[in-house]
Amino acid sequence: MHPQSTPAPAPEATPGELAEESSAPPLPPRLPGFRGSFGWGLVRALRPRQWVKNVLVLAAPLAAGEIFNAEVMRPTAVAFVLFCLAASAVYLVNDTIDVEEDRRHPRKRFRPIAAGIVPPWLAVVMAAVLFTVALVAAVLLTRPELAFVLASYVVIQLAYCVFLKNQPVIDLAVVASGFLLRGIAGGVAAGLLLSQWFLLVAAFGSLFMVAGKRYSELVLVGDAAATRKTLKEYSASYLRFVWSLSAGVAVTAYSLWAFEMGEIQDGVPWSTISIAPFVMAILRYAVDVDKGAAGAPEEIVLHDRVLLCLGVLWVVTMALGVFDV
Repeated sequence: MHPQSTPAPAPEATPGELAEESSAPPLPPRLPGFRGSFGWGLVRALRPRQWVKNVLVLAAPLAAGEIFNAEVMRPTAVAFVLFCLAASAVYLVNDTIDVEEDRRHPRKRFRPIAAGIVPPWLAVVMAAVLFTVALVAAVLLTRPELAFVLASYVVIQLAYCVFLKNQPVIDLAVVASGFLLRGIAGGVAAGLLLSQWFLLVAAFGSLFMVAGKRYSELVLVGDAAATRKTLKEYSASYLRFVWSLSAGVAVTAYSLWAFEMGEIQDGVPWSTISIAPFVMAILRYAVDVDKGAAGAPEEIVLHDRVLLCLGVLWVVTMALGVFDV
């Protein structure tokens, strides 16, 4: 009789494998009731709260004094909707790529993809559909130039999701370009000429918000800065320098535009007066940035009532100046 064979012992896990397994972030607890459902998770994955950023497409028509022109508002409204679709598609791809890092973040770990509510493959399919619809609709419903702006936004943001987000300084410029392209989209869709002052204020105002967001993340995350690799490359003093510099340039460019507009206005120089609420809104936002509370620009604007009032006052005085010309 042959001796009974015994199974070979399973190979022991190496210390590196054990460390990797133990460091794998666990799924956060699912929210109870409807808030933790699959359907609501799909909606949250689109980040509809961040669609408020796309209101920037109205900036160019407002600055040009054409905001109430029906021929301008129709393509501008279409541009707003299409940017919502394109931005949501980018968010889906970004959250799919960053799923492991998001699970280590105190707040991002509750995002639907990171929390395991929405499977990554479905997020990618949804993103592809939204990309396609946005680009085709831009050509059919407005001007081909809007499709070019949307395509540029998509390509730049996808490059950011894949590798540019790990490049210090470049990541700030790429995120800021998203805000800038929103402002350009409104003018392109309506066929308006964009002034150099508008582009300067939009560009450096965007950089101000992005640098403030990174600073707040650095303050919030602290020792766990590895959740975003570029945070390890930035110091608090450097980010303070960036948002101070960008705020200074934005205020200077806006003031030059306002004084230029004031010279050709009759009666009350509303454009010049609008400098005051603009500067005060920048300073108020800087207070939130300095406290580390500016993680998401749209949340700060909607929750800080004083900042919201200053913003409304600025828009009103600027509009009065534009329509008075």
